[in-house]
Amino acid sequence: MPVKKTKTTTVLLIVFRLIPRFIRKALFISVFCLFYLLDVRTRLIAWHNLQRAFPEKTIEEITKLSRAVYRHFAIVAAEFFDIPYLTKDNVHQWGDVEGLEHYHEAIAKGKGVLSIVAHFGNWELLPMGIPIYAKPIYIVYRPLDNRIVDNMVEYVRTLRGNVLIPKGGSGKRIMELLKRNEIIGILSDQNVSVQEGVFVEFFGRPACTSVGLAVMAMRSGAPVLAIFPARQKSGRYKVILKPPMEAVVTGDDEKDLVVNTQRFTKVIEDIIREYPEQWFWFHQRWKTKPWQKERT
Repeated sequence: MPVKKTKTTTVLLIVFRLIPRFIRKALFISVFCLFYLLDVRTRLIAWHNLQRAFPEKTIEEITKLSRAVYRHFAIVAAEFFDIPYLTKDNVHQWGDVEGLEHYHEAIAKGKGVLSIVAHFGNWELLPMGIPIYAKPIYIVYRPLDNRIVDNMVEYVRTLRGNVLIPKGGSGKRIMELLKRNEIIGILSDQNVSVQEGVFVEFFGRPACTSVGLAVMAMRSGAPVLAIFPARQKSGRYKVILKPPMEAVVTGDDEKDLVVNTQRFTKVIEDIIREYPEQWFWFHQRWKTKPWQKERT
């Protein structure tokens, strides 16, 4: 059963859906361009992150790329109102899937599948698309700060039978689900506190990264499958499934957590380098500093 939608969610989904997609995209692009000009703090965060991640680029290139990031997410926001209507019959209109055989290889092991998902491309396509090509998934999530947006996102994510698992204290349930050969979706590209993660290299800088995915993979033996919906120049998407990864388990848990988290993070970095305008550069990914760990 999908999450119950509020009246506000119902109205927003209907109203924006009634606006033709090309007009809606133009509207959202205009609004995001305005945000780019007026929200100096967020623009500087994105600009600074891009400059540090791509030191070889000129200021002009970084500025152009930062504008492209805003444009991309304006389109993602505009497309959101069409996603509830994605079905088996029309999914081909959105794009193609590359590497579906990797999913079949992973699920055939019978240990469940842990999926690496990032705030990349149009990641909201995955909760609708995965049940069409595979089966419903269990999504580990943290509620959004805005209640209206949160209800709308939760409702859409659960339309195809997916189940949301609150982030805190979900480890035991995830292990049980993996034993049932279920698919677990985990967003793995956000900053966490020193108590929740380890520092690994991300674009040449130490980024505090959650160890949850590595812990689950090491304990369960479940293969880890990275899934990235990358927008193409045509406007359609190519949903890329990478070959399944097995966790490294040597008996040194502390070292293995770092090694595996680094491997999973590297997969995310590689796809971002290929499509740099399609990642959430507004996020303060490097907010937690290594010196904070020394104080704990």
